[in-house]
Amino acid sequence: MTRFTALLLPLLLCTATAHAAELTASVDRSRLNSGETVELTLETSDVTQFGKPDLTALEALFEVRGTRQVNQLNTLNGDNRATTRWIITLLPKENGSVVIPPLQLGDAQSQPITVQVVESDTRENKNSLDPVFIEASLDQSSVYVQAQAILTLRIYHSVSLYDDSSLTPLQIADARIEQLGDTRTYEKDLNGVRHGVIEMRYAIYPQHSGLLTIAPQTFSATLVDTQPSQDANAQGPKPGKLMRVSSSEIPLTVKPKPLTYPVDAPWLPARSLSLSESWNPEPEHTQVGDSLTRSLTLKVEGLAASQLPALPATDVNGLRRYPDQPVLSNQSTDRGIVGSREEREALVPSRSGAIDLPTVDVVWWNTFEDHLEHSSLPARTLQVANNPSLQVDTPAGNLQPSVVDNDVLWWWKLSTLILACTTLLGFGLWWRARWQPAVHRAAQTGPSPRTLMDDIKRASQANDPQATRQALDAWARQQPETLADMAARFVPLSDALDGLNGALYSETGQHWQGEDLWRAIRAIPTAERVQDPVGDSGLPPLYPK
Repeated sequence: MTRFTALLLPLLLCTATAHAAELTASVDRSRLNSGETVELTLETSDVTQFGKPDLTALEALFEVRGTRQVNQLNTLNGDNRATTRWIITLLPKENGSVVIPPLQLGDAQSQPITVQVVESDTRENKNSLDPVFIEASLDQSSVYVQAQAILTLRIYHSVSLYDDSSLTPLQIADARIEQLGDTRTYEKDLNGVRHGVIEMRYAIYPQHSGLLTIAPQTFSATLVDTQPSQDANAQGPKPGKLMRVSSSEIPLTVKPKPLTYPVDAPWLPARSLSLSESWNPEPEHTQVGDSLTRSLTLKVEGLAASQLPALPATDVNGLRRYPDQPVLSNQSTDRGIVGSREEREALVPSRSGAIDLPTVDVVWWNTFEDHLEHSSLPARTLQVANNPSLQVDTPAGNLQPSVVDNDVLWWWKLSTLILACTTLLGFGLWWRARWQPAVHRAAQTGPSPRTLMDDIKRASQANDPQATRQALDAWARQQPETLADMAARFVPLSDALDGLNGALYSETGQHWQGEDLWRAIRAIPTAERVQDPVGDSGLPPLYPK
């Protein structure tokens, strides 16, 4: 046993070390121009590694401009997690698809990453010899109205700057503006001179067709003065020179909506669009009264989530629908914003058999290929089975019609006879009671209506839909008419019951407020309620015989 433990312990230690030794790699951007640098980040949480990654494999395709190490200690739920990062600045030596090879750190190895290096414009910028200049560019010269155009601002500086730099806010009349991600910083060689670059990207959505002009943007900063001070006794740094540079004015042609686009369809100009659905649970084995959650997700490249229209509702006979609030989200990518809209609804079948769901179709304009497109989800059929807990016993289906008619007639005769006997018995008891002295009403054995009303009040004021429904059913059983009859003649009660049912069958139950239901119960006309036996005076008849 001791020998087995001695052999097992090193094996477990090796397994734990191999599991912990992970080296992940990431880059700050996957697309760049020639002459620009990219930052590679290597991260590990293996505290047993004290060296640094081997960067020899990078020398064939990249020039390593700099490396810095960052150590962090994070605490989450009482657990300490130490991480080490190496941030490596790389300058690609070639254009096209360049692969950052796997790097080694002890026994761990990072995954390869591919970056796209695009040939930059060889035309020399007239300001490229200035110590600080700004460059503005659009990804396209013309767009459709409400479509996306990407504005890129790059500030180049070959000298050091103080941290008091500022850029005028981007403001364009008749256009929506969304900043894409955070500000990027990297390096680029221009005419053999290394420049630092500050890059900002914006998504612009023109709201009207015509010519849109993007005004010049102004950048101001203080240059670090590297000249030695003339006064040897001067204390502190010498103030630098304040510089202001502006970009050029950029025109943007905004095209109107094409005439071939359907008039009754929402205008959706996008680079790409996808439509998907999911069910929870899957609707293969559905019974009457089951709750199904259907999620429809619309994901569009080139539009923000706020620009996406509502999807068609599942308005089908045989399905009760309880929708949730849509979930909107935006994601910034190298090609702009990808907006998504998710709509969830609870569907409750109210009958058995086949229920047909129609096709969900979305019309949009492909701005990349410049033509009309349709994205749709195919129609589907839900097969709904009877729910045994809700099914009422029915006569066997193999009986002959004459036998069924005779049975039904016999039941009618029997029920008529029983009704006549009970009527005569009731009339006799009433006649006998007229000659009896008045007596006090016996004490009630079950819960009184007043007690049940208190239960409804407590549950509704606690905003608990389940407890409210149970108390409401118990109260309704002591009323002279059904809850459905009361809701049919009293509109506030009907509306309050719809809200309660929606809370029971959808995910919005936690936000249900029961004050409207309690107010509707209290407002039912007094003549329609059951009088509280406890409240009776117990006096004898007014005119006893």
